[in-house]
Parts: sequence; structure tokens; C-alpha cells
Amino acid sequence: MNKLEVLAPAGDYERLTAALNYGADAVYLGRKQFGMRASPMNFEFEELVKAVEEAHAKGVKVYLTCNTLPRNNEIQFFERFVREAVEAKVDALIVADIGLLMLIKKYAPDMEIHISTQTGIVNYVTARELYNMGAKRVVLARELCLDEIAEIRAKTSPELDIECFVHGAMCVSFSGRCLLSQYLVNRDANRGECAQPCRWGYHLMEEKRPGEYYPIYEDEKGTYILNAKDMCMIEHIDKLAEAGVYSLKIEGRAKSAYYVTVVTNAYRMAVDEYFKDPYNFKLPDWIRDEVYKVSHRQYSNGFFFGTPENSQYYENSGYIRNYDVVAVVDECHDGIVYCTQRNRFFSGDTVELLSPSKKPVELKLTEMFDENGEQIEVANHAMMKFSFKSDVDFPAGTVIRKAVE
Repeated sequence: MNKLEVLAPAGDYERLTAALNYGADAVYLGRKQFGMRASPMNFEFEELVKAVEEAHAKGVKVYLTCNTLPRNNEIQFFERFVREAVEAKVDALIVADIGLLMLIKKYAPDMEIHISTQTGIVNYVTARELYNMGAKRVVLARELCLDEIAEIRAKTSPELDIECFVHGAMCVSFSGRCLLSQYLVNRDANRGECAQPCRWGYHLMEEKRPGEYYPIYEDEKGTYILNAKDMCMIEHIDKLAEAGVYSLKIEGRAKSAYYVTVVTNAYRMAVDEYFKDPYNFKLPDWIRDEVYKVSHRQYSNGFFFGTPENSQYYENSGYIRNYDVVAVVDECHDGIVYCTQRNRFFSGDTVELLSPSKKPVELKLTEMFDENGEQIEVANHAMMKFSFKSDVDFPAGTVIRKAVE
């Protein structure tokens, strides 16, 4: 293979910009209807048009999600959805429902179609038939190992793209199809409304002893028995490529712009590193460390190397957060870096500046100045303008972060 696609999430315009600036080959995003993430802001039609224009100007493709399982009363709205996607010039629609697949072919016969992971594709027969029905790409179920993916690749048309989730949150259900949220809080995960009850803590109670709770795990806090670790395959780009994966999909349309920035950048650099010497790929430690500098759960390799033996985390459902974004670079000239504050920090703090496809630069901010050029000891006002001196130039949009103490 001479190409791997880094596919980044874009839950809103800020996250889209982060993906475009930090090396995505393609982004996937949703609108208010038919998408599996109801909580992000998503894109109205005018925003979608603008998003596609900006992405295409940078050579980045845009894939629009319509991968819910819609009910009868929603079908009447789908034609307009598809026609607006065509008008906005999106590059592909991501779909899980065969009926919607057929409607896309009817309303937009030239539209590229990707089959969502929600479809649960686990064998080459299904992948082959979906290709025969008009799919250009299949997003395989997360429950497959690399050998199974390689067999699907070998037994399907080379014109069919293989996409896999390689980073981000994992789901305890099969290929994202879960009823737990619907049953417990009447929020349907298959309609983008998951409340993530798999992240909650649980106890065991015997029916004749009401009120007496027994930990399932030896901890007074109970157990997070359904809580999956996050997936991370950044150290195995070579194995994914060898198995025939074309698109490396990063989960996280509901995650922060900082998350999109850092993880997209890390996978961009990892892919570029792989193509320097595909047969002797070894990821530099500093690139691997980047994915630990965002808010994350403990990591695992999911099912890629077989049925996971250590993919659940039973102690809690919280995130590990080691860094905070403290500012973003606006411009840089004449040895001065001009910035906008995001979180409070102090003169004398040591920070890291992360630019696209570059190793982070560590600096100690010995002096800072407000927008009037007066020296300050702390940047403590939201979105305040400030500056500092530097011998290194940084592009606009560079993220400034600080380790959490």
C-alpha cells in the first residue's frame, strides 16, 4: 500500500478546524438528523457547505454520517438530507441501514457510500455483497482481529476500501449496537443518544435482602464491570497496513478540539513515519507519548490481536488527564509569540507548544506581557491576549499546553 488515510472526527466547527490544521486526510461529521452522535453541535446546512469548502481547499475529504437506524416516521425526511449532502458536495455518506443505502442510490446515484460499523460486518461474504450493492467502503466491526481483516481484504474486490476504528472509546456491546441505555434511561444508543451506562458503577443485590449491596469486585465502591478501556493502535500502523486496512478511523466526535488536535496529529506523524521505512517501522517514543497527553481511559489494542484478555477497567470510569490547554498561538513575528489564553497559568511555568507534524517544543515562560506590552505574572482572564519572547517561530493555531500538577 502506498497510502493510508487518517480519518478524524469533527463534532463541530472548532473540531473540524483542528482536524484540518493537524493533518487529517479526511473528516467525518454529522447533522442534526440520522447521525450516531446527538450530543455534539453538529452541522446545519450552511455550516456543512462552508465545512466542505474549507476541507476541499486543503485537499481533505468530508464524510457525512447517516448511520442511525431510522424509524418509519423519519424516512420522509431522508430525501432532503441526501439532496443537501449532494448540494454541499460531501465526498461520501456513511450508512448502516440497507433501506437507506437503497434510497441513497435512488436520490444520489453518484454519491460514494460507506457502510458503518453499526452494520456489524465480520466476514468477507457480507463485505462482498455490500460492495455489489454499491458500497465503496466498509467500516468493519471492532470485534475483528487482524487475521480476519486480512482475509476479508483478500476475498473482496480491491476497489472496496477497508476502514477500521484504531483509536478512542470502545463499547461493551457488539459493534456499537447496544440496548442498555434505552432500557435504563430511555435514551436510544442506536439513535445517537447513548447515556453510557456501561461506564456506571454496579453492585450485586440478592432479592430477599433488599438494601444489602454486595460488591461484585473486592472494592467498597463496587465494580465498573462493563467499562471498556480505550483503543489505541498507534504503535501498530504497520500491522494495520499489512492486514489491508486503508482508513484509520479516530473515534471522538463528542471529544474536545484539543483531543482532535493531538490525536489526529499523532496518527498523522505515525503514518508518515511508517512510510519512511514500511518494513522496519518503529514508532518514536515521543509520538507514542502524544496520545497520553489527552484525556483518556487506560488503553488496550481492542480485538486486533485476538479476544482481549485485559480490555475492561473495573476500578472506575474516569479519565486520565495529564495536560491542560492554556493558550493558542495567534501569530508570531519579530521574536514575539502572540497568543490567546484558554486556562490560567503563570509566568515561570514550563509549557509545551504543539505545532502540526512537529515534535513538541518545551519552553519556560520567564516573562509574559499583556496586550499593552506590560509585564504580567499570570494569565488569568478567559480569552485574554498576551505575548512572550521566543527564538522559535510557531504557526498560528499552535497549541500551548501545561502538565497537570
